[in-house]
Order: sequence, then structure tokens, then C-alpha cells
Amino acid sequence: MYGPRMAGLVQIGSASGGGCAPRARSRDPKPDWLKVRMPGGGRYEHVKRTLRELNLHTVCEEASCPNVGECWGGGTATVMLMGDVCTRGCRFCDVASGTPAPLDPLEPRHLAEAVGRLGLDYLVVTSVNRDELPDGGASHFAQAIVELRRAAPRTLVEVLTPDFQGDAAALDMIVDAQPTVAAHNVETVERLTPRVRDRRATYRQSLEVLAHYKRGGMRTKSSIMLGLGEQRGEVLKAMRDLRSAGCDILTLGQYLRPSDKHLPVEEYVRPEVFRDLEQEGLSLGFQFVAAGPLVRSSYKAGEFFVQRWVEEGRKVASQ
Repeated sequence: MYGPRMAGLVQIGSASGGGCAPRARSRDPKPDWLKVRMPGGGRYEHVKRTLRELNLHTVCEEASCPNVGECWGGGTATVMLMGDVCTRGCRFCDVASGTPAPLDPLEPRHLAEAVGRLGLDYLVVTSVNRDELPDGGASHFAQAIVELRRAAPRTLVEVLTPDFQGDAAALDMIVDAQPTVAAHNVETVERLTPRVRDRRATYRQSLEVLAHYKRGGMRTKSSIMLGLGEQRGEVLKAMRDLRSAGCDILTLGQYLRPSDKHLPVEEYVRPEVFRDLEQEGLSLGFQFVAAGPLVRSSYKAGEFFVQRWVEEGRKVASQ
């Protein structure tokens, strides 16, 4: 799939026709570089218990993230607002889809309380899609940012938002709440978007969301999954498209199939291919690129970079 870099990927299963990479099955063994330790430890249990007590959902669990042990063990988590049922049905995602329960009006306050109890310096807040709501839940999302700023003014808040169906007024609510970083994921290359994502989530709409955030003065971020059958040239084009939309930070990671009901893994991309794409991204002008098999949208290296970026901005402002 990656042309001359073909040696940099692992193909799985038996050969298939049409020149496509063989499809992976959930029972196929993963390469050594994708194996992680089972989560555990005192800090991990503390984060897990606190989030349970406050009835907060995390994308770490709902999306079966392989880094949950590392992140929770380090005292960080990505919290998911507006429940754990999504109105969309993307074919890569392990979050349940269906008809969500009504919004919990106390959720933004509970989130702020959790941050205070956990003593977090950096928090990532994301959500399911709530297309049944007039504003897609943007006002609820914005209220959470406001509550966090009030309860934990020193906490840096990154938000990974839905597209809110491209509604400019909804996107402006997020900009007005002034998160530290405004993120939205394109997820995959343009050609594969109709196959990978829900039909309501289009590639161009996602780019416009990022461009809208950038026009509002936000630091912006997006993410691409590899291993879904994309070509290397398509990945580079997506990276250029993101830069044209003003995207500052990019993460690239390996797609892992949550279950047999989800899209199969077409290939396992080797770490050296990710390193090469990371350098390509930096040469395109991204402020920061995190690329690796286990890299996800919310990744600690990216958080450290944003912390430095914010601190440098504060120093310049104080001079």
C-alpha cells in the first residue's frame, strides 16, 4: 500500500484478488510492536474509581484504547461527554450507536469536579455525536469548558469535538469558550471516508471544521488512522489538506479492529513507516507530529508539546 515502502508493513491472512492487501481477521496475531501490558497499578485504579464515582464516561474505555494503562497510570484520561451512545455508526469505532439518553445537565460540573480531584494538568474532552440535538450538543460542550476554566484555571483543556454537522454557530460556541486546543479528526483519507465513517461525516466537512476553528484563533489538531487500505500518496495528500486548513498538530496511528463487526485491518504498518511520515509532516509545516503504531488522537507526547507551546506564549506575552 505504501509503494517503495512495502517492506515497511506486515500483511495478514491469505492473498486476495484485485491487487489489494490481504484482510486481517480479529483472530490474526498482532505484531510485537502492538503488544501492550495489561492495565493496573495504584494510580490507574484511582483514576478509574474517581471517574466511576462521578458517572463520567471515557473514550479510553468506550473506544478500547490500547494506551489506557499508560495514560491512566500517569494520571491522565480522555473524558467523553454527552453519554456513551452515539447517533452515528462509523465502521471503525467501538462506541455504541443508537438513540442516546437525554443530556445530564450536571455533567459539566461533575467533569470540573473530577479534574479537581484528580489534579490534572492537561485534560482532553471529547464526545459522542448528538445529531438529534438542535446544536449537536455544542452548548453543553462549551459549558463544560467554562466549568473547567472556573474550577481548574491552570488545567490546559484540549477538546476533540464532533463536526456539529458543519453548523458555524455551533462551532463558534466552542471557539468562544476558548479551549487550549480545538481538535477534530478526519480519521482517514478522502477516498476511504465513505467506507470508514458514517455518511453524515464527510472529509471536506471535517476540513472546514478545522479551518473554522483556525479562523477563530484556535490551536488546531487532527488525526489519521493507517492500515485501512490507504495509499501512501493519499496519506500525504490528506496531510497537505490538513495544513491547508490550518491544522497545527497531527497524530497518525495504527487502526486496530475492535471486533469482527468492524472494518478489517488491511495491513499493520511498521514503526519505521510512521517515523518517515512524521518527518514528512514536519516538513509540511505542522507544529508537531506524533506518529506510531500505538499513537492515538489523545497522546501524551502531544500534550507535552502543547504545554510547552502555551508556556512559550505566556513568556512572550509577559515581555
